[in-house]
Amino acid sequence: MNSRARRILIVDDEAAIRELLSRFLSGGGYDTVAAADGDEALALVKRESLDLVLLDIQMPGLDGIEALRQIKKLDRDLPVIMVTSDGRVPQVVAAMRAGAYDYVVKPFAHADVIRAVRNAVNDRGRRQTIQHLAGRTQEAASLREQMGSSEAVVKISADVVRVAHSDFAVLLLGETGTGKDLVARAIHRASARAGGPFVAVDCGAIPETLFESELFGHEKGAFTGADRSRPGKFEAAASGTLFLDEIGNMPLGSQAKLLRALQERSVCRVGATTPVKVECRVLAASNEDLETAAAGGTFRKDLFFRLSEFVIRIPPLREHRQDILFLAKRFLDLTNQELGKSVQGLSERAVERLLECDWLGNVRHLRSTIRRAVLLADAVIEEEHLGLAHEPFFSIVGAQPPTQCEDAIPLKELVHRATATVERTAIVLALKQARGNKAQAARLLQIDYKTIHSKFKLYGLVTLSGGGYDEKKS
Repeated sequence: MNSRARRILIVDDEAAIRELLSRFLSGGGYDTVAAADGDEALALVKRESLDLVLLDIQMPGLDGIEALRQIKKLDRDLPVIMVTSDGRVPQVVAAMRAGAYDYVVKPFAHADVIRAVRNAVNDRGRRQTIQHLAGRTQEAASLREQMGSSEAVVKISADVVRVAHSDFAVLLLGETGTGKDLVARAIHRASARAGGPFVAVDCGAIPETLFESELFGHEKGAFTGADRSRPGKFEAAASGTLFLDEIGNMPLGSQAKLLRALQERSVCRVGATTPVKVECRVLAASNEDLETAAAGGTFRKDLFFRLSEFVIRIPPLREHRQDILFLAKRFLDLTNQELGKSVQGLSERAVERLLECDWLGNVRHLRSTIRRAVLLADAVIEEEHLGLAHEPFFSIVGAQPPTQCEDAIPLKELVHRATATVERTAIVLALKQARGNKAQAARLLQIDYKTIHSKFKLYGLVTLSGGGYDEKKS
């Protein structure tokens, strides 16, 4: 929750009453805005972020009782205190039945008005806090339902709960496909801004020449093709959350303009001379280490510090493998529903293959793999349905040919030595990926266990007590 002054709407057809109430409330630390009739009041309720309405019962045109009913349709949780000149029971009863929080009677004392307003505002604050805490807890549970129950996901969920209630800028760091967008949306839904819009912007997809127009908007005629005025993403996210995705791709020139907007909390549309105040929370995400980029000069240090008030690091899927099968089952069920199929699960070999894979595309990669497999499978997903090629060990070994022929060593021997080097390196890589499991490494290399066991001895590899491996020291 932010600490802004509570904003009160005063609705009365008498200017003197509006001025008196405004003076009372301003002295009590409240911001005020005024309306002379019910129709003007409804327009302000639609447009403004309000904490309470002081509403006169007797007004020309739309009277107070009907205005109250309309206000409650727009925002049922907005407290309304009725202002009446005589306190007649039927009027007061009608107002309370229509949803009024309380009423004050003219002529009123300063203390009575402040007391009624404070009670209503504090009561609303308590209810919002309870709803907010419940929403944050539910959102954390929802995030675990979508991402898994590993220690890594539990930590991310806890971070979401911890930071959601604030207006801190949050920086989400993680490889492509790890779920940064999912976490950003969870923060928004668990925040006090959940009722506002969530506006996502792919910063890398905006050309530098269009950056200001996209984010800040433009006026009609500001440039060729600007045939009408258009608000930018900052204005579109008013009272909500602006998510700047892949911000590391933003050109340095654009970064300076963004920093200015964040610091001043205002934007100036292209072609305009008057800045517009913007009230939105900013979340950002990057698939690179922005701190390193800032140190290297490819990202502004001041912008990094402005965006990283709170940092959530989302690990790659290979670092929380215990969630792989949970996610696979979730994607399988969703795809079954989408395609109207009833694929029952995965074969043992398919499960092993999922757990072996390093998932360079992370959760997004896993999702596309399972969706394709469900499409291809009939009853059960088999290994061949996954379409996961084994690690091309020989292509990444990088064995270098000799730079010159050695004296008295025949070509056959040179080839034998090079082959042995490549073979040994391939086995080491397979053992690393299999975490020392020789049977699994054999399957990766498509050789039998007896062969890898003999090669293991031939190339001087030894098993460690923890199940890993090492190389014998000569």
